[in-house]
Amino acid sequence: MKIFEPVRLGATPGPDRCEFLVWAPLSERVDVNIVSQNRVEKLEKRDGGYHYGSVPGVRVGDQYLFRLGDKERPDPASRCQPAGVHGPSEVVDPGFPHAEGTWTGLPLADYVIYELHVGTFTAEGTFDAVIPKLDYLKSLGVTAVEIMPVSQFPGGRNWGYDGVLPFAAQNTYGGPVAFKRLVNACHKAGLAVVLDVVYNHMGPEGNYLNDFGPYFTDRYKTPWGASLNFDDAHNDHVRRHFIESAIYWTMECRVDALRCDAIHAILDFSAQPFLEELCSHVHDHAKRAGRQVFLIAESDLNDNRIIRSQELGGFGFDSQWSDDYHHAVHTMLSGERQGYYEDFGSIDDLAKAYTSGFVYDGLYSRNRKRRHGNSAAIFDAKRFVIFSQNHDQVGNRMKGERLCHIINLDRQKMAAALTLTAPYVPLLFMGEEYAEKAPFLYFISHGDAALVDAVRNGRRDEFKTFAWAGEPSDPQSEDTFKASRLDFSLAEKVPHSEVLDFYRTLLRLRRETPALRNLSREFTEVGHSKAPPTLWARRWFGRSETYAACNFSDQAATVPLPVGRWKKLLDSSDARWGGPGGGIAESVSSEGDGSLSLAPASFVLVSRLKET
Repeated sequence: MKIFEPVRLGATPGPDRCEFLVWAPLSERVDVNIVSQNRVEKLEKRDGGYHYGSVPGVRVGDQYLFRLGDKERPDPASRCQPAGVHGPSEVVDPGFPHAEGTWTGLPLADYVIYELHVGTFTAEGTFDAVIPKLDYLKSLGVTAVEIMPVSQFPGGRNWGYDGVLPFAAQNTYGGPVAFKRLVNACHKAGLAVVLDVVYNHMGPEGNYLNDFGPYFTDRYKTPWGASLNFDDAHNDHVRRHFIESAIYWTMECRVDALRCDAIHAILDFSAQPFLEELCSHVHDHAKRAGRQVFLIAESDLNDNRIIRSQELGGFGFDSQWSDDYHHAVHTMLSGERQGYYEDFGSIDDLAKAYTSGFVYDGLYSRNRKRRHGNSAAIFDAKRFVIFSQNHDQVGNRMKGERLCHIINLDRQKMAAALTLTAPYVPLLFMGEEYAEKAPFLYFISHGDAALVDAVRNGRRDEFKTFAWAGEPSDPQSEDTFKASRLDFSLAEKVPHSEVLDFYRTLLRLRRETPALRNLSREFTEVGHSKAPPTLWARRWFGRSETYAACNFSDQAATVPLPVGRWKKLLDSSDARWGGPGGGIAESVSSEGDGSLSLAPASFVLVSRLKET
């Protein structure tokens, strides 16, 4: 972007002074109040509505506010808010610990993602408290840690999607220095870091952007309020704000991938959309830095333009979440058909999700009452992130139920096995690997009573299409937040320990078996039967070949077994993992008309034995 000046937005400290740059076109004059020194300095007005100053004597740790006439506001590009969203900003050292050595990232195809919420992942609820758990995640078989949004939000309890300062790491989690320590510790452990960022809206409390400039537009509305201005007058400067945020997290904080929340709510009809420009800048910076940095989209559009290359008219995202896969698995295992689940529920849907990424690729959607999506079947499997649980699909239920609250242990294992043996990038939601009992509820800590009531009423309205009984937990209550904390001690007790062993075994097999590790639909064949509902998938790569079969019925079933001799790698019905036992033999054979017997509600994985 040509409007980018050599000076970055916000406060940039030097040896004996600090540079300040803020976009405030609505103000003829902007002063910076160095609160910690009790002095005020006038900034120089520049072209485009920017105000700049190089102020001597301001150092790392000094706190400041921008004065706009009779108002004083935090820096829109603040890196730290020690007193929260309404308090002064703090000058932050842009350095990084650098103890990660030669870390340049991991290939996207090697990602096994573990999504966590910093506030509920540990009792302490801080960045530093996550670090002692990294060895556990590494031993589980995880290769990437996805952190739910950490941009400064009001209070100390929030999912993170009410952030208002997209450069500032949440103060109650430990702030930017602690966040960089966590990123560095992940890299030392060989783990990539994915950060969830929200560029589709801003939270309502502590959102002072309108005092600075036209950050929002009346052209569109989002489910969360006014739309950010990405295609109206002055949008170049709004784009700069959020692109610099992405560069800050990926370059200064060394995050390896950004998961961009709900990009379908970014309304932008310009010839060069903001999302395309965002991808270009992040990828260009990563290339110059010699690093692998990825952009992962969340979108409910089922539109292949998101992951299509920019040369072919796409946005250029590296991957995107596949809700269709989740819905297909969830409905087959749970039988739920309410709300958006009414569009799913057949074994045909699951087979299509397994092979194509999208189920709705132009088909008519009963839930939407229109045709939906386009085909993504030609794209590499690594372009999709799949899951049987995530923060949305758990937390946006009325009672925050995990799969273990909805389906029995046999079916939980099926969900895990389907996801971790499919040819896509898998994601686990914190605690699912040992069947955590705590729900993941929606929680906030707003300071405005009217806003709290609006959130409560909004949550009730969201659940009407699902016809769930009861009342949702009070999102403002601290008890709601505490009820969502993980209890890792469960992982040492049966049956949780058996579930954990099952996940570790699956991830070890995925890591050690070339046919499973290679993410290519080109080397995958899928078949299925409606009666009884079964699914089978043959995958191969080089001399490695696997055959997986899943029985969704509560009765025993058979599936065709390809020609050859096969060795059992895993049977979810084994007593080792809380099953009834008596499943398949250690080796099975077929001469062309053979079959594989499956226990009720079970998953089996075998590998071909090569003849010497």
